[in-house]
Amino acid sequence: MSFFPAFFPSTKRVSRQWLLALLVGLAGSATAQVPTRAAAVASGVVADTVTATAPTSSLLNRRLPVLAGGLVLSYSGTMYLLGQGWYTGEQSKFHWFNDLPEWKQMDKAGHFWGAFHESRGAVDMLRWAGVPDRKAIWYGGFVGFLLQSPIELLDGRDPQYGASATDLAANFLGSVGLIGQQLAWNEVRIMPKYSFHTTRYAPLRPNVLGKSLGEQYLKDYNGQTYWLCADVGAWLPASSHWPRWLQPAVGYGAQQMVYNDQDANAALGLRPYRQYYLSLDVDLRKIPTRSKLLKRVFYVASIFHLPAPALEWNARRGLVAHGLYY
Repeated sequence: MSFFPAFFPSTKRVSRQWLLALLVGLAGSATAQVPTRAAAVASGVVADTVTATAPTSSLLNRRLPVLAGGLVLSYSGTMYLLGQGWYTGEQSKFHWFNDLPEWKQMDKAGHFWGAFHESRGAVDMLRWAGVPDRKAIWYGGFVGFLLQSPIELLDGRDPQYGASATDLAANFLGSVGLIGQQLAWNEVRIMPKYSFHTTRYAPLRPNVLGKSLGEQYLKDYNGQTYWLCADVGAWLPASSHWPRWLQPAVGYGAQQMVYNDQDANAALGLRPYRQYYLSLDVDLRKIPTRSKLLKRVFYVASIFHLPAPALEWNARRGLVAHGLYY
């Protein structure tokens, strides 16, 4: 297998991270300006889902054009810059490329995570704009899929790579995961999160895995872990004393991935393997606060898993305990 495809996933990773930062940041600003569901029931807990005040035509007329215009301009600019700045080499006829066996599917977890939170941000922003709740869920819920998927059109014309059907599937599942929870519970109870730590593998191939810390954060799959954190308190009776901010978390990662090719990794004495984690997470959104700034910070921070003790299992070393895992 050619090693060239290893260079191209970074394109999608950078654009996905940028779009996610934009949407979640904007949604975080909206959360500080409208009451939460928990506030409406006087529970004193900052809930995930933002509930706007009763939708009015004036609210929609004021906020929706601003929201739509900002997103269209930002996304159009992003796609234009990608087309002009990154995809500047020779182009081929549109074709598909099966990258499912690569990187132990860590990139698929990233697509799911990105699409989920882009959709979450879009739903909350539509609620802030005054769009009725069910419409906000359906219209905003597929935003993650719609934002990330056109990048496959650019990849599909790259002779060294190609469009990925499994990337599209991961994008779709991320959006559906958000929509399903909103329809079932009107809130997010199972939150995908991300954490990162530096590894010794990036210096072995810095042009692909990253030279600087910022590049490694985006490119080094060895240091990335994707989590599902469960708000168990949401299923417990109201009389329960379980703290809503404390959530169990399961994680997935992989190690010893420098190349896509098994033989190339073996030449370095590496054998890629998967890692599975059990840990706890602190959901900052569930910490009561009256500060609009803190609400914004907590909303944006909710896409990340905070460092905590963890148990790891992998086929190479068995069960491993971590006093503090990033």
